[in-house]
Amino acid sequence: QVQLVESGGGLVQPGESLRLSCAASMYIFNTYTMGWYRQAPGKQRELVATITSGGNTNYADSVKGRITISRDNAKNTVYLQMSSLKPEDTAVYYCNAAFYQSGILYRNYWGQGTQVTVAS
Repeated sequence: QVQLVESGGGLVQPGESLRLSCAASMYIFNTYTMGWYRQAPGKQRELVATITSGGNTNYADSVKGRITISRDNAKNTVYLQMSSLKPEDTAVYYCNAAFYQSGILYRNYWGQGTQVTVAS
């Protein structure tokens, strides 16, 4: 049973920083592409950032330069370091684990989400 447990969300003021963590209970964590997605009220879930098993990263244009994704394969954990937060970053942030085989998505898992609210 694969579980992704997010933590680190909360209420912060604009301009502040926050670090989200996602602890994964799975074998061969280091073969998964890990990602963070977010969903604001009334909007569709959107990509924030992903990091491949090889450490290649991809970011949404709206967060480039402000957010960094990283992973610690020894701890089966992926992080999302967010700085210069804006009210529009307010959303539920979801951790994702995706396993590709021959370029095809073979397994895909989601966490329960953690709320991030940016408000003064």
